[in-house]
Amino acid sequence: MIKIDNLHKKFGKNEVLKGVDLNIPEKGIFAVLGPNGSGKTTLIKSILGMVVPDKGKIFIKGKETQQNGAYRSDIDYLPQIANFPNNLGVKELIKMIKDLRGVNADYDELIKVFKLEPFLNKKLNNLSGGTKQKVNIVLTFMFDSQIVILDEPTTGLDPVALIHLKNLIKKEKEKGKTILVTSHIMSFVEEISDEIVFILEGKIYFKGNLQELREKTGEADFEHAIANLLMKDHA
Repeated sequence: MIKIDNLHKKFGKNEVLKGVDLNIPEKGIFAVLGPNGSGKTTLIKSILGMVVPDKGKIFIKGKETQQNGAYRSDIDYLPQIANFPNNLGVKELIKMIKDLRGVNADYDELIKVFKLEPFLNKKLNNLSGGTKQKVNIVLTFMFDSQIVILDEPTTGLDPVALIHLKNLIKKEKEKGKTILVTSHIMSFVEEISDEIVFILEGKIYFKGNLQELREKTGEADFEHAIANLLMKDHA
Protein backbone atom coordinates (compact mmCIF):
# COMPACT_ATOMS: atom_id res chain seq x y z
CA MET A 1 0.00 0.00 0.00
CA ILE A 2 2.73 2.50 1.04
CA LYS A 3 6.34 1.96 -0.03
CA ILE A 4 9.13 4.31 0.98
CA ASP A 5 12.48 3.93 -0.74
CA ASN A 6 15.69 5.54 0.57
CA LEU A 7 14.07 8.74 1.84
CA HIS A 8 16.36 11.63 2.82
CA LYS A 9 15.44 15.06 4.14
CA LYS A 10 17.50 17.93 5.54
CA PHE A 11 16.35 21.18 7.10
CA GLY A 12 19.43 23.37 6.87
CA LYS A 13 22.27 21.31 8.33
CA ASN A 14 19.89 19.10 10.28
CA GLU A 15 19.52 15.72 8.56
CA VAL A 16 16.08 14.57 9.71
CA LEU A 17 15.57 11.49 7.51
CA LYS A 18 18.61 9.37 6.68
CA GLY A 19 17.70 6.82 4.04
CA VAL A 20 14.36 5.55 5.34
CA ASP A 21 13.08 2.33 3.77
CA LEU A 22 9.62 1.21 4.81
CA ASN A 23 6.80 -0.96 3.52
CA ILE A 24 3.33 -0.55 4.99
CA PRO A 25 1.01 -3.29 3.69
CA GLU A 26 -2.66 -2.97 2.91
CA LYS A 27 -4.99 -3.28 5.93
CA GLY A 28 -3.90 -2.81 9.50
CA ILE A 29 -3.06 -0.26 12.18
CA PHE A 30 0.55 0.86 12.23
CA ALA A 31 1.91 3.02 15.05
CA VAL A 32 4.76 5.33 14.04
CA LEU A 33 6.69 6.04 17.23
CA GLY A 34 9.88 7.82 18.19
CA PRO A 35 11.19 10.55 20.48
CA ASN A 36 10.87 14.22 19.61
CA GLY A 37 13.16 15.06 16.71
CA SER A 38 13.38 11.47 15.52
CA GLY A 39 11.90 12.24 12.10
CA LYS A 40 8.45 10.69 12.46
CA THR A 41 6.56 13.92 11.75
CA THR A 42 8.72 14.63 8.69
CA LEU A 43 8.06 11.09 7.48
CA ILE A 44 4.30 11.51 7.87
CA LYS A 45 4.33 14.89 6.14
CA SER A 46 6.41 13.44 3.30
CA ILE A 47 3.76 10.77 2.74
CA LEU A 48 1.13 13.52 2.69
CA GLY A 49 3.10 15.63 0.22
CA MET A 50 3.47 18.44 2.79
CA VAL A 51 7.27 17.95 2.82
CA VAL A 52 9.29 17.33 -0.35
CA PRO A 53 12.18 14.90 0.31
CA ASP A 54 15.68 15.69 -0.91
CA LYS A 55 16.19 12.16 -2.14
CA GLY A 56 14.18 8.95 -2.38
CA LYS A 57 10.73 7.95 -3.53
CA ILE A 58 7.31 7.28 -2.02
CA PHE A 59 4.79 5.00 -3.68
CA ILE A 60 1.09 4.77 -2.84
CA LYS A 61 -0.69 1.80 -4.40
CA GLY A 62 2.31 1.34 -6.70
CA LYS A 63 2.32 4.90 -8.04
CA GLU A 64 5.03 7.42 -7.22
CA THR A 65 3.57 10.30 -5.22
CA GLN A 66 5.75 13.09 -6.59
CA GLN A 67 4.49 12.48 -10.10
CA ASN A 68 0.83 12.95 -9.24
CA GLY A 69 -0.70 14.79 -6.30
CA ALA A 70 -4.12 13.26 -6.92
CA TYR A 71 -3.24 10.39 -4.57
CA ARG A 72 -3.90 12.69 -1.60
CA SER A 73 -7.63 12.48 -2.26
CA ASP A 74 -7.49 8.90 -0.99
CA ILE A 75 -5.91 9.87 2.35
CA ASP A 76 -7.78 11.12 5.42
CA TYR A 77 -5.52 13.10 7.77
CA LEU A 78 -6.02 14.19 11.36
CA PRO A 79 -3.34 16.77 12.22
CA GLN A 80 -1.94 17.09 15.73
CA ILE A 81 -3.01 20.73 15.86
CA ALA A 82 -5.97 21.72 13.72
CA ASN A 83 -6.07 25.41 12.83
CA PHE A 84 -9.77 26.03 12.29
CA PRO A 85 -11.18 29.40 11.16
CA ASN A 86 -12.50 30.66 14.49
CA ASN A 87 -15.30 32.72 12.94
CA LEU A 88 -16.99 29.63 11.49
CA GLY A 89 -19.58 27.48 13.20
CA VAL A 90 -19.10 23.72 13.45
CA LYS A 91 -21.81 22.99 10.89
CA GLU A 92 -20.34 25.59 8.50
CA LEU A 93 -16.87 24.08 8.80
CA ILE A 94 -18.13 20.57 8.08
CA LYS A 95 -19.98 21.80 5.00
CA MET A 96 -16.93 23.75 3.81
CA ILE A 97 -14.62 20.74 4.08
CA LYS A 98 -17.21 18.53 2.38
CA ASP A 99 -17.51 20.99 -0.52
CA LEU A 100 -13.72 21.32 -0.83
CA ARG A 101 -13.27 17.56 -1.06
CA GLY A 102 -16.13 17.28 -3.54
CA VAL A 103 -17.04 13.74 -2.50
CA ASN A 104 -19.79 12.15 -0.45
CA ALA A 105 -19.41 12.50 3.29
CA ASP A 106 -21.24 10.58 6.01
CA TYR A 107 -21.01 12.45 9.30
CA ASP A 108 -24.43 12.22 10.99
CA GLU A 109 -23.52 9.11 12.95
CA LEU A 110 -20.13 10.55 13.95
CA ILE A 111 -21.81 13.66 15.32
CA LYS A 112 -24.12 11.48 17.40
CA VAL A 113 -21.31 9.25 18.66
CA PHE A 114 -19.19 12.19 19.82
CA LYS A 115 -22.28 14.10 21.08
CA LEU A 116 -21.62 17.21 19.01
CA GLU A 117 -25.28 18.12 18.35
CA PRO A 118 -25.31 20.97 20.94
CA PHE A 119 -22.23 22.53 19.32
CA LEU A 120 -23.19 22.51 15.64
CA ASN A 121 -24.16 26.19 15.59
CA LYS A 122 -21.44 27.39 17.93
CA LYS A 123 -18.36 29.27 16.70
CA LEU A 124 -15.15 27.30 16.82
CA ASN A 125 -13.40 29.88 19.00
CA ASN A 126 -16.00 29.19 21.71
CA LEU A 127 -15.24 25.47 21.90
CA SER A 128 -12.99 23.70 24.38
CA GLY A 129 -9.88 21.92 23.17
CA GLY A 130 -11.51 18.52 23.62
CA THR A 131 -14.60 19.51 21.63
CA LYS A 132 -12.42 20.88 18.84
CA GLN A 133 -10.63 17.54 18.74
CA LYS A 134 -13.96 15.75 18.36
CA VAL A 135 -14.78 18.04 15.43
CA ASN A 136 -11.34 17.22 14.03
CA ILE A 137 -12.14 13.50 14.28
CA VAL A 138 -15.46 13.96 12.45
CA LEU A 139 -13.73 15.88 9.65
CA THR A 140 -11.20 13.06 9.31
CA PHE A 141 -13.51 10.06 9.35
CA MET A 142 -16.51 11.42 7.44
CA PHE A 143 -14.79 10.50 4.18
CA ASP A 144 -14.29 6.85 3.31
CA SER A 145 -10.66 6.96 2.16
CA GLN A 146 -8.44 3.89 1.98
CA ILE A 147 -5.56 5.42 3.98
CA VAL A 148 -6.03 7.18 7.33
CA ILE A 149 -3.23 9.09 9.08
CA LEU A 150 -3.84 10.14 12.69
CA ASP A 151 -1.30 12.42 14.40
CA GLU A 152 -1.84 12.34 18.19
CA PRO A 153 -5.60 11.67 17.86
CA THR A 154 -6.23 11.30 21.62
CA THR A 155 -5.28 14.90 22.49
CA GLY A 156 -7.84 16.49 24.81
CA LEU A 157 -10.33 13.60 24.67
CA ASP A 158 -12.29 12.55 27.74
CA PRO A 159 -12.39 8.80 28.59
CA VAL A 160 -15.75 8.20 26.88
CA ALA A 161 -14.66 9.94 23.67
CA LEU A 162 -11.41 7.96 23.76
CA ILE A 163 -13.36 4.69 23.85
CA HIS A 164 -15.43 5.85 20.86
CA LEU A 165 -12.24 6.79 19.00
CA LYS A 166 -10.68 3.37 19.58
CA ASN A 167 -13.87 1.65 18.41
CA LEU A 168 -13.96 3.87 15.33
CA ILE A 169 -10.35 3.08 14.42
CA LYS A 170 -10.95 -0.65 14.80
CA LYS A 171 -14.09 -0.40 12.68
CA GLU A 172 -12.13 1.35 9.92
CA LYS A 173 -9.52 -1.41 10.07
CA GLU A 174 -12.26 -4.01 9.55
CA LYS A 175 -13.07 -2.24 6.26
CA GLY A 176 -9.58 -3.15 5.06
CA LYS A 177 -8.03 0.27 5.51
CA THR A 178 -4.41 1.19 6.17
CA ILE A 179 -4.18 3.34 9.31
CA LEU A 180 -1.04 5.15 10.50
CA VAL A 181 -1.08 6.52 14.05
CA THR A 182 1.37 8.61 16.06
CA SER A 183 0.83 8.91 19.80
CA HIS A 184 2.67 9.42 23.07
CA ILE A 185 0.00 7.42 24.94
CA MET A 186 1.54 3.96 25.07
CA SER A 187 -1.54 2.20 26.46
CA PHE A 188 -3.53 3.49 23.47
CA VAL A 189 -0.83 2.36 21.03
CA GLU A 190 -0.61 -1.08 22.62
CA GLU A 191 -4.38 -1.61 22.48
CA ILE A 192 -4.98 -0.69 18.84
CA SER A 193 -1.77 -1.42 16.93
CA ASP A 194 -0.97 -4.36 14.71
CA GLU A 195 2.61 -3.23 14.09
CA ILE A 196 5.07 -0.74 15.53
CA VAL A 197 7.39 1.38 13.41
CA PHE A 198 10.01 2.96 15.66
CA ILE A 199 12.16 5.79 14.30
CA LEU A 200 15.40 6.95 15.88
CA GLU A 201 17.63 9.70 14.49
CA GLY A 202 16.03 9.56 11.06
CA LYS A 203 16.20 5.80 10.56
CA ILE A 204 13.83 2.89 11.08
CA TYR A 205 15.15 1.23 14.21
CA PHE A 206 12.41 -1.36 14.60
CA LYS A 207 9.42 -2.60 12.63
CA GLY A 208 7.30 -5.50 13.79
CA ASN A 209 4.39 -6.64 15.91
CA LEU A 210 4.14 -6.38 19.69
CA GLN A 211 5.46 -9.90 20.27
CA GLU A 212 8.50 -9.22 18.10
CA LEU A 213 9.12 -6.01 20.03
CA ARG A 214 9.01 -7.89 23.32
CA GLU A 215 11.42 -10.52 21.99
CA LYS A 216 13.84 -7.87 20.70
CA THR A 217 13.92 -5.94 23.97
CA GLY A 218 13.40 -8.76 26.45
CA GLU A 219 10.62 -6.72 28.05
CA ALA A 220 7.11 -8.11 28.55
CA ASP A 221 5.61 -4.71 29.35
CA PHE A 222 5.01 -2.52 26.29
CA GLU A 223 6.07 0.78 27.85
CA HIS A 224 9.25 -0.80 29.18
CA ALA A 225 9.94 -2.28 25.75
CA ILE A 226 9.70 1.15 24.12
CA ALA A 227 11.86 2.64 26.88
CA ASN A 228 14.39 -0.12 26.25
CA LEU A 229 14.70 0.97 22.60
CA LEU A 230 15.34 4.53 23.73
CA MET A 231 17.90 3.53 26.34
CA LYS A 232 19.82 1.48 23.80
CA ASP A 233 19.93 4.54 21.57
CA HIS A 234 21.43 6.62 24.40
CA ALA A 235 23.80 3.90 25.62
